[in-house]
Amino acid sequence: MNAPTPSTPAAPVTDLFARPMGDLRLSVIDQCNLRCQYCMPEEHYTWLPRTDLLTVDEIGRLVSAFISLGVTKVRLTGGEPLIRPNLPEIVQRIAQHFDDTSGLDDLAITTNGVLLSDKLDALKAAGLRRVTISIDTLDPHRFAALSKRKTHHKVIEGIRSVPAAGFQDTKLDSVVMRGFNEDELGDLIEFARTVPAEVRFIEYMDVGGATHWSKDKVFPKAEMLELLTKRYGSIEALPKSDAAPASRFMLPDGATFGIIASTTEPFCSTCNRSRVTADGMWLHCLYSLAGTNLRHSLRSGVTDEELRALLAAGWTRRADRGAENRSNMRERKVFLPADQLKRDPHLEMHTRGG
Repeated sequence: MNAPTPSTPAAPVTDLFARPMGDLRLSVIDQCNLRCQYCMPEEHYTWLPRTDLLTVDEIGRLVSAFISLGVTKVRLTGGEPLIRPNLPEIVQRIAQHFDDTSGLDDLAITTNGVLLSDKLDALKAAGLRRVTISIDTLDPHRFAALSKRKTHHKVIEGIRSVPAAGFQDTKLDSVVMRGFNEDELGDLIEFARTVPAEVRFIEYMDVGGATHWSKDKVFPKAEMLELLTKRYGSIEALPKSDAAPASRFMLPDGATFGIIASTTEPFCSTCNRSRVTADGMWLHCLYSLAGTNLRHSLRSGVTDEELRALLAAGWTRRADRGAENRSNMRERKVFLPADQLKRDPHLEMHTRGG
């Protein structure tokens, strides 16, 4: 395994709205072991060909190129990333950048937690810095109804094992859906205290894969704050100092939580993140309908310099403001129907990562 070449990062490349390239969401596999309603509500899917998945070396080259153009945070996603057999090797390859002057600040993973307790030690040893786990409900019966699986106990076990493995700054992500789990917001905050972790409540988004989405199922940020204020009293909004998607708040006793209000309060104006699918399709926005096939370039013999030029040129043309465009629609319905998703798996949420 070759170590990355130390380099002093250049000024970040910016897009047409002066947004820098700063955050890379890298999917390592499209498959998942849950079937959550807001992401994968169907039982059967068209998977990416296994031979198309980026290799460790290809991932390493891509990440190095992105970092050289201003990326400081890399998050590994899926599908469910823990399904990828050589995930620790991928983590180790990326984590080498912490030892040079490239500018990489963070390497994290987002997981549903089912396989987490058995994988944490290897990931920590490989260089992973942080963990985010999805937990939408503390009720096993609700979990089974949402995910079509009975593995809630494994998710809780995985969450409980995170601090023992030496991880800090842990996040718990919870998609809030009206009529399903909005009554658990306070309970999730209390659970997060015991981990310890910070819970982030996410508005139900109409992204690809959310084939059961409807506007009346969205429980917005304003109602979340109203509900939590009734339980805890005055809630203080914390100042925002970066391009992270969550707005953070503090309870009277000092406990903090976040809200990602992508549906009702899009943050497109400061969005610095893009996504690469497990087979190398580069997407500038979660709502993108098409992307750039980086795998094709990698396997056609592109040089590192040509790869950087390709990424820089793509980012400088970026004008995506997908969530804002959706919020401005007069009649907002499901983003993509199931039949269209089946024709192109790259449109699926589980393929492009969260």
